[in-house]
Amino acid sequence: MLNQKVAKAVRLAIAFGAASTAAFSANTVAAEGEEKVERIEVTGSAIKRTDLEGALPIDVISAADIAKTGVTSVPDLIATLPSMQGFTTAGESVGGGGGGVQSASLRNLGAEYTLVLLNGRRMPSSDSGGTINLNNIPLAAIKRVEILKDGASALYGSDAIAGVVNFILKDDVQDTTVSARFDKPKDTSSSSLSLTTGFGDLSSDGFNILASISYEEQDNLQSVDRDFAKTGFINFEHGGQNYLAAAGSVNAIPGNAYVTYNTRDADGNLVYQTDADTGEFILDADGNKRNVTATHSFNPYATKNGGTCHETSAPSGTACQFDYTSTLQIQPETERTSFFLSGVAEINDTTEAYSSFSYTDFALTSRIAPYPTGTFTLPTDSGVVQTNVIPYLPADVLADMTRVAARWRTLPGGNRTDERSTQTSHFVAGLRGEIEEWSYDIALTAGDSKQENTRITGYPLTAPFMELVTSGAVDIFDAPENLSDEQRQMVADTMFSGLWDTTDTSMLALEGKLSGAIADLDAGTVYLGVGFDYRQSEYSLTNGKGQNDEIVLFESAGTEFDLDRDGYGAFAEIIVPVLENLEVTGSIRYDSIGGVTDSMRTGNTSVSDDVNDTTYKISASYRPTDELLIRASYGTGFKAPTMRQIGAPRLEFGVTSTAYDCNALLGATNHPLKQFCNPEKIQYDVYREGNADLSPEESEQFSAGFVWAGDSGTSFGIDYWSIEMTNQVNRLEANQIWFDSATYADKFVTKIDNGTGDTVLAIIRSAQNVGKSNTSGIDWHFDLTNEFSFGTLKTSVQGTYLIEDESLKVGTTDEWDTSLGQVGPDEQVAFRNIISVNNTLTHGDFTHSLNIRSRSGYRDAAVGVAFRVSEADDVTKTVDGNLIQKQVPVYTLFDYRLGYAYGDNANFTFGIKNLFDKEPPLTFNGSAGHQVGYDPRYADAYGRTFYVQADYTF
Repeated sequence: MLNQKVAKAVRLAIAFGAASTAAFSANTVAAEGEEKVERIEVTGSAIKRTDLEGALPIDVISAADIAKTGVTSVPDLIATLPSMQGFTTAGESVGGGGGGVQSASLRNLGAEYTLVLLNGRRMPSSDSGGTINLNNIPLAAIKRVEILKDGASALYGSDAIAGVVNFILKDDVQDTTVSARFDKPKDTSSSSLSLTTGFGDLSSDGFNILASISYEEQDNLQSVDRDFAKTGFINFEHGGQNYLAAAGSVNAIPGNAYVTYNTRDADGNLVYQTDADTGEFILDADGNKRNVTATHSFNPYATKNGGTCHETSAPSGTACQFDYTSTLQIQPETERTSFFLSGVAEINDTTEAYSSFSYTDFALTSRIAPYPTGTFTLPTDSGVVQTNVIPYLPADVLADMTRVAARWRTLPGGNRTDERSTQTSHFVAGLRGEIEEWSYDIALTAGDSKQENTRITGYPLTAPFMELVTSGAVDIFDAPENLSDEQRQMVADTMFSGLWDTTDTSMLALEGKLSGAIADLDAGTVYLGVGFDYRQSEYSLTNGKGQNDEIVLFESAGTEFDLDRDGYGAFAEIIVPVLENLEVTGSIRYDSIGGVTDSMRTGNTSVSDDVNDTTYKISASYRPTDELLIRASYGTGFKAPTMRQIGAPRLEFGVTSTAYDCNALLGATNHPLKQFCNPEKIQYDVYREGNADLSPEESEQFSAGFVWAGDSGTSFGIDYWSIEMTNQVNRLEANQIWFDSATYADKFVTKIDNGTGDTVLAIIRSAQNVGKSNTSGIDWHFDLTNEFSFGTLKTSVQGTYLIEDESLKVGTTDEWDTSLGQVGPDEQVAFRNIISVNNTLTHGDFTHSLNIRSRSGYRDAAVGVAFRVSEADDVTKTVDGNLIQKQVPVYTLFDYRLGYAYGDNANFTFGIKNLFDKEPPLTFNGSAGHQVGYDPRYADAYGRTFYVQADYTF
């Protein structure tokens, strides 16, 4: 009778989405004749109990389920889940803001709102907040993944506003398994090898030790190997007209020339600058009147060749723009070695000691376009100027010429190549057990994540490079194919190689919890759980010698920092059975997060104040029948700004992904810094900095739904959810700043161009409280099992439908921005519909799986945001690309997998990912990275991929 009750509880728990964070095995039921069932803990609850059923919407993904997806890494697994949107992908490390990180993000809120746990414990983050780099979690060691799709701040504290992802690693293993796999898409490949072994049976020997080691490598993918990504010059049709959209850079090869000259009035007199208020002449440092100057730009190579740019470039006004996309690697090269060791031992009948240690060494190597030099000055009497510039200048420009400058692309020096090597360790030691009817668990957790960013090549050293190009030893105005091997090597020899910077994140935590039954009511047992946690966190950035010495062309040293803070929290949770079929759960938590201290910059004093808050949650589950569960929850959330959002100094953060027409955009708002606009459409420098005045973010969450589960393996469920956030912290996107320069006028600053000494524009992508955001949607799933004469077919369909995804515009009370079904102001897409279908047919020793993943279409960014648009048959005839917006179609992928079990010990797998070789849809959104023509965040660049795998257990 007891076995039947437990079996039914397990069956309904799986259907209802409530699963334990510990193994549920035959040991759950005590020896025959004993009326005792082991209490287990559910993700999203601190209370151990005998009943697996609950009110929380939890997805459970077993190791077998993971195998059926065909994925090779944890980030790939997360990307298959409909509830995940807004996470960071590998492609964003190709010139974007990825930085070698791949993350999880529930509800499209962003990685910082999804708490990622390893065996129920926090991990060291990849930054100064809660974003976890999933590359540091070994897929081969995972036993299962539990995803709580509900806010959990009232239990876990900050970072759990969107939900929790808990990776449970293997335990209590007594055998050895070796696995090997090889993947082969066109033009690249990947492979992996893992070994997991264990000895000792906890139930009979009183201990178990497990060890797992794995190695994975993924080759890079070149842009030219994919037709959809090989060029930034895209021909397309719209409204019956053919157009050319060009996303290039005026840092071109052959180079562009910029000649500055003094202007004259209609009478031939020099024009001088005057003060707008007084009308008096403006004087320079020597007391001379300052001339009004103008710039004449042109491409000498094109001028010599009848106005035709080199084949690697396209016209951009009077200059030429380089097709940098053709030189990219659109997917980075990765290598990962992971090790996991765990042990558990019985001290006595009621107490266990446990410990685990994991270590991952992950390296991501990205190769983006060769270095854009920016503007640098050439001696007017140099041979390169006398030969390539002077003969082609108009007489008035030549007569009053004051300076000759150039922009070039260091193609002979190779791609800018960066290796981000991350070493992450995670150590846990603790005691757990029972004291009479109370369960306890106390543990110490220590973790560290260190990333070294090494520049392999592609970054020119200022002194030797400037000597080379100004001397004329290399003609920057000539075609690249005309440069000799010796000249190419001369450029390559000027490139920097060495450590650029190091970030280090560490954490130390002590946590404990206690739970047990406190009363028996007519309707059932009342459970209580209480707990506490204390955490110390540190995040530092140190520069390499090359950066501090400022030896790379026109780059300045960033400001180093060492941020730290501590925090503590305490919580209580109670489960009360109101009726036999109605249960109510309540939880409350208090958090205190300390102020941020920067020991390098502020003399070890806090740059922000302590923040604290109390959050709560109440949920209910009602079972009118054995097959039906109705559930609902309401709660509040709290999130402190990250240390970097608060305390980071102003730091250079590369350049904008998109080129902007500064004169048009700032001229429209009469911005006071418009005089510093470049006359051409170019990429502008970007700064990032913290904001000590940020307020904590707060949220309110609500969910309600039902699940019906039949006896034949059929179940169906729907959950509505909504999250309303206030004081949300975000970094402004470049498009937001540029296209609303009136609102963000203070985000434009000036800097000195080290190449010319000119004052130029830059923008600051600062962190700030942007107001409110509302997100809501529906999660649904349908599971069906069919028994046929030839086998068993199991079908699982699940999806997420977004109803609302909007945020209040800064400085307004009733104007909202949205990315729902379109590229929004944040340069991202919130997909209305994401659906996943998994079909598995088992017959004999064979298993066939057909998986389908689909994303709804969306409205693309206006073509003119990132592209210069012209008529296809006459590229000199430009059109307003801001008036052209395309619809990106639905994107659907099919994956197939065949598994064969040879006896009890061996398994063989053959699979095809992206079965029909579906190409990414065309998009003109250029904000994820340097890739053009598709969005690496939302589409598969590899195409059809064949893979084989073998597993052997002994």
